[in-house]
Parts: sequence; structure tokens; C-alpha cells
Amino acid sequence: MGKEKSWLVALLLSIFFGFFGADRFYIGRTRSAIVKLVTLGCFFVWWLSDIILIASDYRKDAWGRPLKH
Repeated sequence: MGKEKSWLVALLLSIFFGFFGADRFYIGRTRSAIVKLVTLGCFFVWWLSDIILIASDYRKDAWGRPLKH
């Protein structure tokens, strides 16, 4: 099990590098991060939805834990 991930780091990665899947790589969701990278954030729709999910504190890491504030 990986260590807890920071909510703020995940949000900033999502905003600035999310279309490359950086936020998903950071929180341990490697397979979906690769898909997001190849499709450039699924043509920016997935990128925007991840920003909203992380900002609203809905997104959890790969082990089901909430991101640490």
C-alpha cells in the first residue's frame, strides 16, 4: 500500500498537467493515467472532470483512501 497522497498536490497536478495523466499517476491509478495520457485527457473532458472531482474532495487514491489535506 502506498503512502497517503496530498490533496493540494493532486489538484495542482490535475490543473496544470492533468491532460497528461499526471494527477492519476500521482494517486496511483496507473492504468487510467496511461489512457488519459494517450488521449490527452480524453480530449480535455476527462481532464476537466478530474479537476472538479479532486477540488470537491470526491476523488480517492488507488487504495480507496481520501486525499490528505
